[in-house]
Amino acid sequence: MPDLIAQGNESHHRWRRRLSLEHTVVIGRQELEWAAPWDDKISRRHVRIAWREGQWFVERLPEGRNPVFFRGHPVDLFALRPGEHFVIGATTFSLVDEPVALSLSEPPPVAQQLFDTESLRQRAFDNPDRRIEVLSRLPELISGAASDNELCVRLVNLLLVGVPGASAAAVLERAPPGEGGPHVKLLHWDQRTIGRTGFAPSARLIEEALSRRQSVLHIWGGGPREAEQEFTMSEDADWACCTPVPGESDSRWAIYLAGRFSKLPRSAAIELRDDVKFTEILATTLSNLRRSQQLVRRQSSLSQFFSPVVLEALSAQDPDLVLAPREADVSVLFCDLRGFALASQRSADDLLGLLQRVSRALGVMTRQILERGGVVGDFHGDSAMGFWGWPIAQPDAVERACLAALAIRAEFAAANEVAGHPLADFRIGIGIASGRSVAGKIGSIDQVKVTVFGPVVNLASRLETMTKHLRAPILLDEPTATCLRQSTSADVARVRRVALVRPYGMDKAVDVSELLPPENDYPQLNATHIASYEAAVEALLARDWQRAFQLLHHVPPEDRVKDFLTVFIAQHNRTPPTDWDGVIPMTTK
Repeated sequence: MPDLIAQGNESHHRWRRRLSLEHTVVIGRQELEWAAPWDDKISRRHVRIAWREGQWFVERLPEGRNPVFFRGHPVDLFALRPGEHFVIGATTFSLVDEPVALSLSEPPPVAQQLFDTESLRQRAFDNPDRRIEVLSRLPELISGAASDNELCVRLVNLLLVGVPGASAAAVLERAPPGEGGPHVKLLHWDQRTIGRTGFAPSARLIEEALSRRQSVLHIWGGGPREAEQEFTMSEDADWACCTPVPGESDSRWAIYLAGRFSKLPRSAAIELRDDVKFTEILATTLSNLRRSQQLVRRQSSLSQFFSPVVLEALSAQDPDLVLAPREADVSVLFCDLRGFALASQRSADDLLGLLQRVSRALGVMTRQILERGGVVGDFHGDSAMGFWGWPIAQPDAVERACLAALAIRAEFAAANEVAGHPLADFRIGIGIASGRSVAGKIGSIDQVKVTVFGPVVNLASRLETMTKHLRAPILLDEPTATCLRQSTSADVARVRRVALVRPYGMDKAVDVSELLPPENDYPQLNATHIASYEAAVEALLARDWQRAFQLLHHVPPEDRVKDFLTVFIAQHNRTPPTDWDGVIPMTTK
């Protein structure tokens, strides 16, 4: 594929990018990687370049204010061949198709020089102001690059500006051990003179530098072309230098420069020492800045799962050790969105809008989990899972999980009171269980998934499902309910024992309770009502179903949870079966 080269008035107003047969390119001042922001004669979107009918066509867009000159004339549509160019304002765009391949048979160098990093640092630049001015652009260059490909484009441009004697520059990557394909991959390259020759970096030099992990200079010539032709590697290279980018994460990257001597030097190595020092500093700065970026990305990626309190605790420790899977006492919360199926039917002609509503609903869940020091463990469609007690121990994990659940319930309830609210018509079901589980990290540093697994997780999921049958928004297992009763005031949260049930597909019975807001926030169910309901449960367990039925009538009819017991008792004619053991079997999930 050919490359398109943009060159403005200044040497650093330049880029070289590979065209693609499959993708149309739009050039303008604000077109991301195809932007030419240095030229005010170029509109925001100026020309379109596309491959069709076996040719590259350039078309001026309607919003392109200034003319496009091709072969000296303003033209709105034309075919562009390799070797040709067009001009907008003060910027020239050239289509080039220059071969590039590693040179495996270059003549051995006349001289080889190895450079020690420490000695280069101690030596002062002959012309420091210019070098420092160029290096000062590097932080902005890295922070503004949206991808490694864009970073390489900007880095090569900076190299050609910072090393005037270089005729070509490249960023290379050595393939990881055991990986098939080429041994060295050319990430990006460019040369100062268009159309003179191809680019053939020395495989021998690259291997030498990467193996030694230090800058290596090869010299093939050192004077006028007539005298040194036999030693010259290629038409435009008397010398080449390869500098590995240091650092664990960038250990396979290297910077490659090649050029010619303007005159016979007293010592080729001395003439190029400043250029090697510049490249070493650039490589080290690049490594440090990229490492900082990776730390920021790691922090950002972890912030999707961990609360600020947990992140602060992790910052002083080795994340790999802290996040390694291990057993922990946790409280697990499963939250499912109700009303999604009905909303899907109503929003069949606006699925994107429905997606935005569901995303907002999931955002409520995750925000409340994180704000109370929890970990966002996973998403399953329109449901979310969070847990507390890992990666750092939290003695109040139960209370944190329950307060998060109440906050989620309150936010959805408030939304349903506002006509037209994006979360209106959505309800939630939440299950919380506590106990011993295994929690840990799965994946890489940049793409990490944290999760928890074990019987407690399965139980929390079953409790969330049972909220539909028991008509309770939030259900708790017995350890969670017991802990909350002992540690939390009724002014913060209340607990109501619901029933002893056997979840579908499980052998063990579960004593299920409901988590309720404090009475000031939910006066529909007061302390007397809760006492009557729990007395009805005790009567049910004691086989006194008639009394249980009577006690349930002391609970307000608006309470949907009492319907579960009332219907169960009525189905058995208010008489317990002969084999009644107090456990209500759930016949469906």
